[in-house]
Amino acid sequence: MDLFSLKDKTAIVTGSSKGIGRAIAMAYARAGARVVVTSRKLDACEAVVAQIRAEGGQATAIACNISSKEQIHAMVDQSEAAFGPADVLVCNAAVNPFYGPMSEIPDEAFQKVMAVNIQSNLWLVNRVAPRMAERGGGSIVIISSIAGITGSRVLGAYAISKAADMQMARNLALEWGKKGIRANCIAPGLVKTDFAKALWSNPETLAATLKASPLSMIGEPEDIAGTALLLGSPAGRFITGTTIVVDGGATVRGEG
Repeated sequence: MDLFSLKDKTAIVTGSSKGIGRAIAMAYARAGARVVVTSRKLDACEAVVAQIRAEGGQATAIACNISSKEQIHAMVDQSEAAFGPADVLVCNAAVNPFYGPMSEIPDEAFQKVMAVNIQSNLWLVNRVAPRMAERGGGSIVIISSIAGITGSRVLGAYAISKAADMQMARNLALEWGKKGIRANCIAPGLVKTDFAKALWSNPETLAATLKASPLSMIGEPEDIAGTALLLGSPAGRFITGTTIVVDGGATVRGEG
């Protein structure tokens, strides 16, 4: 058995038109999965699908704004019509509309972060997990962040939401485990994506990150995809309810 094979499996990856989500979608397709590429902009999703198909993979593009429960349900309906029920769900889409101290964050921004980064993930899971259970199991992967492990002066609300995602994975592992469903988080460190550009494009922030990193590097989206493949495939069948940190050792914070 190929432990990392997703042949004949269906995977939904939210926020997969670029960045980490795109890298995961590509990795899953190369492992044999039928991949649902979904984000707010259909044309951006279609570009990823075109690349997957050019490599001989299977994929479909479905536009969805995960802040809308109705759009989430419609996206999953379309996904099931195209490829059947999902075997793997990757909750990657997230927002961070405010960069700065929590003492200054507008109420609307705080509420948006909590709604999209936490509640929308629960909406996705509650729509997808019952069908997984009917078919004997599946895997839920939530993309969290090391911001949910460490403190932050500028990413406060986002960090709270990412800590909550880790707790969500633990709860889901207990709630759905007897049905064969695994639930885990990945906590990336600083990765070179458009989403994190405010961090890695800041020379001072980048320098501090590189200094703290044992590997003296920040991540690329593909560096997260391998862990997502582990958790989505048979290779990760004994892993549930945990958070895997993929940060180049940034949170080790050793001295000397």
